[in-house]
Amino acid sequence: VGAVHIVKELKQQLEESLGKELKLAGVAYPPGTQKADSQAIRYVAEGAGFEVVSMLDEPTAANAVLNISDGVVVDVGGGTTGIAVLEQGRVVYVADEPSGGTHFSLVIAGANKIPFEEAEQLKLDKTKHQELFPVVKPVMEKVAAIIAKHVGDFKPRAIYLAGGTSCFTGLEKVVEGVTGIPVYKPENPFLVTPLGIALAVQQELEG
Repeated sequence: VGAVHIVKELKQQLEESLGKELKLAGVAYPPGTQKADSQAIRYVAEGAGFEVVSMLDEPTAANAVLNISDGVVVDVGGGTTGIAVLEQGRVVYVADEPSGGTHFSLVIAGANKIPFEEAEQLKLDKTKHQELFPVVKPVMEKVAAIIAKHVGDFKPRAIYLAGGTSCFTGLEKVVEGVTGIPVYKPENPFLVTPLGIALAVQQELEG
């Protein structure tokens, strides 16, 4: 119910900004999510007033933008890190484990003795990233260890980061240091997966 209210509010804000009603939507879920659980995400979007025309996992959505044939797409979100290994354009392995932006905020809040909400805002301020880096580095290393555990057997050429938490300065260097695999980060990783979701909707309508 809380998620429905949040999506409704965001929908209204966008509609007011754009001057038009938003009717169609796509949704994405963490890789490896069971069908019943992924349907819950659809129900949230429908409860907010959308007609859902597309559903796909988050790394696949990200790759709709990145267009990777061989490599690993890692979506570091708020609560989980999603991983998809691609070989010759096909997803051959997916995984999802807890650890992400929420853990960054919890560590920042604890280290600075501030409320979680304040830590969230502090985390988003890029001018503070260098100062916060030593605090969040252990969480980054945990994310990197999760990635290394899942991709080690595949020996990929490169790792590509997406998701809001990937925006934190220096995450790519930590992941590369732990995994030993070249890591690439788009200019704005936060927008990669949402854009891929929107492209999936467009493809569905055109198909």
